Amino acid sequence: MYLTIKETSEYLSLSETSIEKLIMQGKIRFVHDGEQYLLYKDQFKTHIEQMEKYKKKVEEWYNEPIPEDPDVKDED
Repeated sequence: MYLTIKETSEYLSLSETSIEKLIMQGKIRFVHDGEQYLLYKDQFKTHIEQMEKYKKKVEEWYNEPIPEDPDVKDED
């Protein structure tokens, strides 16, 4: 399935300008039909999967309880 720049920006949660810059830099594969750029949706599958894994790791890190400081109970 092919997406327009607008649809791709919504799918990736990036601005249209960012998508256009990535196209011009050759970092995103595209097809130009004479009027608009079309981007193949499945090329972002790996990126989305990696972002989901990263979000889970960050969430786990935030939910990890803070260990008790051994110096807190130290009274002279």
